[in-house]
Amino acid sequence: MLVSHALPVAVHLAAGSTGKKGGSSLLSFLPLLVIVGIGYLLLVRPARNRQRRALENRAAIEPGVEVTTTAGLLATVVAVEDDVVTLEIAPGVNAKFVKGAIARVNTPADFAEDIEPMHDDTLPTRDDGPTSPEPPHPTTEIPPEPGSAGAGS
Repeated sequence: MLVSHALPVAVHLAAGSTGKKGGSSLLSFLPLLVIVGIGYLLLVRPARNRQRRALENRAAIEPGVEVTTTAGLLATVVAVEDDVVTLEIAPGVNAKFVKGAIARVNTPADFAEDIEPMHDDTLPTRDDGPTSPEPPHPTTEIPPEPGSAGAGS
């Protein structure tokens, strides 16, 4: 008997609650849409731009250019075929690579930025040291231990 009265009340409450939340369903999707939009701007778009630039660089490869492979190998391009590039990895040593293995085309400006100077002029040199011929020696006197006879009995 109790169940027969509870069923119509539950159906009435469920039907009444759906009519009140019709306008807020769009607002509930708004944060999701904002997150997807920000993800596109921060992740997908820059990745596409990098991929497009890499394809342009690979298409512009010609013999005599120095390249870096995806494994970090620095080599000079000897010959270019359709999808295969012959690289000179050491004097007289040639190897064939797929064009997709070329990570970037190196220019002399790239190396100038990567190479740090061998020495810094701001560091002191031997000539900047003291003018005396010998460095000062530390004292060899050892202080007395506490509680010893020399401490004043």
